[in-house]
Amino acid sequence: MRFWKMIKDWMLPIAMVAGASVYLIYDALPEPVHKAGPVLADIVALMQPMLIFAMLFLTFCRIEPKDLKPHRWHWWLLLIQGGLFTVLGLAAFLLQKFIPGISLGVIVVLESAMLCMICPTATAAAVVTRKLGGDVPGITTYIVLINLLTALLVPLVVPMVHPASDTDFWTSFSLILAKVFPLLITPCLCAWLVRYLCPKLHRKVLQYPDLPFYLWSVALTLAIAVTTKSIVQSDMKFGLIMAMSAASLICCAFQFFMGRHIGSRYRPRRSVSPEIEERGKEMRKVTAGQSLGQKNTVFAIWLAYTFMTPETAIVGGLYSIWHNIYNSWQLYRANHQ
Repeated sequence: MRFWKMIKDWMLPIAMVAGASVYLIYDALPEPVHKAGPVLADIVALMQPMLIFAMLFLTFCRIEPKDLKPHRWHWWLLLIQGGLFTVLGLAAFLLQKFIPGISLGVIVVLESAMLCMICPTATAAAVVTRKLGGDVPGITTYIVLINLLTALLVPLVVPMVHPASDTDFWTSFSLILAKVFPLLITPCLCAWLVRYLCPKLHRKVLQYPDLPFYLWSVALTLAIAVTTKSIVQSDMKFGLIMAMSAASLICCAFQFFMGRHIGSRYRPRRSVSPEIEERGKEMRKVTAGQSLGQKNTVFAIWLAYTFMTPETAIVGGLYSIWHNIYNSWQLYRANHQ
């Protein structure tokens, strides 16, 4: 039991180390083994959406449809993400317009920060939020809202930075919706069908509250393996990778801080006792912090390859390292309070 508790406490660091180690071991194997690389890549590409679907399905099974409603703190978080993404896009546009010979590295770092800001909340954020005692319906609602905002803003702002883009607004909007919404809406509908049509199966599912966390650990292992691959195979200069790493770290720290700050400032509409208010304040801090700070980095990588400079795709993997390190510390602290 003690060993198993230690494993649970360190599940995320173990998953991260395992993911990096698996790829590095594979990379060090003889060349004939690498012929299996494309097949392994296809398996990983298939497993990742399946794991996301399963995590969301299990999450939605625990949520009443009536609980999915916007809160006031949602609008502040949307303003921060959308506003800073737009400001960074304008900065990149103005730099390219008035300083024609500006270094490509500067633009890549700015675009990396743009990705870190507009990237939607990770679907796995609901798993961590529940572990930390947050509001799962609240963060699930925000996941839907921020995906809608991303679909609206990316086609409007990115052409300023990449005016040669051959996709118009509606094409870009449709591409993003087609990428994210099947994995949001389908598990939601399946979960609610199970809730109302198969109540026995629904009760059975609820008997395994930690299952989404273990699925996320597997998904994290795969994500870190893919991140390690992108870093190892990258031909970018070391200095540029370090600058992108610093940009992603700053964006990660800022968003977790602002999310928790806004969550702590929010007050309920009706009067409650000080004890309930204190518990509610901590719940809102956790929920808003995870909503703003924990990102869907797989989507960020796709967004970079599809709409921005391909070199910026690496920032999604770098950000995933930072937010998972922070989540590991949060979960460890929560387990030992």
